[in-house]
Amino acid sequence: QVQLVESGGGLVQAGGSLRLSCAVSARTFTSYVMGWFRQAPGKGREFVASINRSGSNTYYADSMKGRFTISRVNAKNTVYLQMNSLKPEDTAVYYCAADSRTAQNMRQPDYWGQGTQVTVSS
Repeated sequence: QVQLVESGGGLVQAGGSLRLSCAVSARTFTSYVMGWFRQAPGKGREFVASINRSGSNTYYADSMKGRFTISRVNAKNTVYLQMNSLKPEDTAVYYCAADSRTAQNMRQPDYWGQGTQVTVSS
């Protein structure tokens, strides 16, 4: 069983930064590619970023490129999402996800966290 616990969400002003963390309880963390998704009020869940098992390859939604950075520390079973230059439209619940398949085109992860709220004020 894989459990994911996000932290680091909160309220920030436009232009500010936040770093989300996701602690993963898994027998072998490196068996999973990791990703972040988000869901804004009244909208569907959308892909944000993903990272392969070693951390050598990362993938981003176009609107996040250059502002968000996904990383992982395998020794700590943790994945991060550094978010800079935040905009009010980034307001959403952010979910950590783990998948046994590929990081590229991550769509239907095997496991989800409970989510953490990020609110960006204008």
